[in-house]
Amino acid sequence: MKYIDIQTKSVEELTAMLKEKKLEIFTLNAKQKTMQLTNTSELRVAKKDLARIKTAITAAQSK
Repeated sequence: MKYIDIQTKSVEELTAMLKEKKLEIFTLNAKQKTMQLTNTSELRVAKKDLARIKTAITAAQSK
């Protein structure tokens, strides 16, 4: 996911995406703890996407 794709969305859409990413990170963490996660880079990518979404929300609210 690129920041350019995110910055055109509304705050409501971004908050929905934020909830989805938080849930995804939770499940990936649980899988990692139980040794079921084979590709550990997924967790890193999800965390970066979460940060991009938070940045877009902050930018949208400051406008």
